[in-house]
Amino acid sequence: MTDEDWEQLPPLEGGLRAVQTLVIGGGIVGLACALRLQAAGQQVLLIERERLAAGASRGNAGALAFSDVLPLASPGILRQAPRWLLDPLGPLSLRPSYAPALLPWLWQFWRASRPARVAASTEAQAALLAQSAAEWPALLRLAGAEDQLRDGGNLHLYESEAQWRAAQAGWTQRAAHGIAFQNLQGSDALAALQPGLNPALRHGVFVPHWQTVNDPLRLCHSLAQAFLARGGRLARAEGQALLPEARGLLLRLADGSPLLAQRVLLCAGPWSHRLAASLGERFPLETERGYNTTLPPGAFALQRQLTFPGQGFVVTPIAGGVRVGGAVEFAGLEAAPNYARADAMLTRARRYLPGLRTEGGTQWMGCRPSLPDSLPVIGPSPADERLFYAFGHGHLGLTQAAATARLATAWATTQVRPPAAFAPGRFL
Repeated sequence: MTDEDWEQLPPLEGGLRAVQTLVIGGGIVGLACALRLQAAGQQVLLIERERLAAGASRGNAGALAFSDVLPLASPGILRQAPRWLLDPLGPLSLRPSYAPALLPWLWQFWRASRPARVAASTEAQAALLAQSAAEWPALLRLAGAEDQLRDGGNLHLYESEAQWRAAQAGWTQRAAHGIAFQNLQGSDALAALQPGLNPALRHGVFVPHWQTVNDPLRLCHSLAQAFLARGGRLARAEGQALLPEARGLLLRLADGSPLLAQRVLLCAGPWSHRLAASLGERFPLETERGYNTTLPPGAFALQRQLTFPGQGFVVTPIAGGVRVGGAVEFAGLEAAPNYARADAMLTRARRYLPGLRTEGGTQWMGCRPSLPDSLPVIGPSPADERLFYAFGHGHLGLTQAAATARLATAWATTQVRPPAAFAPGRFL
């Protein structure tokens, strides 16, 4: 994508700029929704405050993680969190200065970790992921991006037998939702799937139906190009407030000018709650900051994505190279990145992959929009039915984008509501 692909919204000139369907947010969820709505016959304008895939959609691990049905909000995470927090460069970090602001979110996270809530969230997550698995092939065809999908599965690697055995309860829950996997023991069994591992690694779980994309940024650009080729419109603009009117929803832009839409989809990731607040709807949306390093081609002969659950990071083949990243940092939207976290994951990866060449990498930090029950908000606003929320996908934005786009299109064309588990009203 280049600057020529963006249009400037024309000046008012005495008349009100109006669109049929407005999508706010140029990440993977917004792009998928825009393309799907357009294919259903809607006239769509997508606006983005910065650039396409500016946030987590640009630098994520590229996983279509259809087996990740277990919510982060769970008793298991609560048990591990104190130990992780003791390590400032570990899988979970909280900047002390941000702790007071995070307390309300943590309280709701704790409540969502109760067994009954976890069971309900797992059911909802599994259904959404199954729908996304069914929808992604059609979305890739629509974008002409079928060649960007990579099979090969995912290999979860455990540092000890105790850690592997502790994980079995979670795999049993996945099996109950139809997730296929294979338990592996012994360094030879692991090496058959990924040569070059540290021989000390002797326990793993292989998920054969896990897929990755070659490059999440390239995929976003493919969706945008298909959207433009079919007559869609892209504009660089920042919304500041939503105002209901009889004629539609009025979006006041940062330059002070108004834009009127018959319907609006709010897909602005970690910034979504700011616009929602202009309608008096306040969501406990937090930012899980993730870090990674992308190493150039030749860094390692990686056969498939590797996940290290005990360390909270993944190693994935991406754009011809290798991407090492993950972890969670709570520090808000404005704090400067702490790239020592990316360095720490690279050091750990080298321990498990002794032949990994770590020079020449590019570091990145992105913000995942997360809600305390680990489920996104997908559905019409209680304040105004012409506004549809689609944000808060956490670590699964890429994976769930196709299903979210299908649910948004069903709402826009037939007024079918998404499942109640994702309804905005659960937080309001």
